[in-house]
Amino acid sequence: MPKRFKASCPCCGSVELSAAELRLVMSPRRSFYLFRCPRCEQAVRKPAGPRIIELLTDGGVLSVRVHAS
Repeated sequence: MPKRFKASCPCCGSVELSAAELRLVMSPRRSFYLFRCPRCEQAVRKPAGPRIIELLTDGGVLSVRVHAS
């Protein structure tokens, strides 16, 4: 069974997402995850601390590292 994640949409509240519906962006200064709400289709961006990063990467969420210039 594929891993499911719970996240919060500002309009819809709690939603469930698959790893394929999430993206993790990591940089030395700030990391965050992105998703499109499955109910209202709003683009959502949330901060990601070390524990969230660990949970998402362990769950197979695609991550992108951005290096500050």
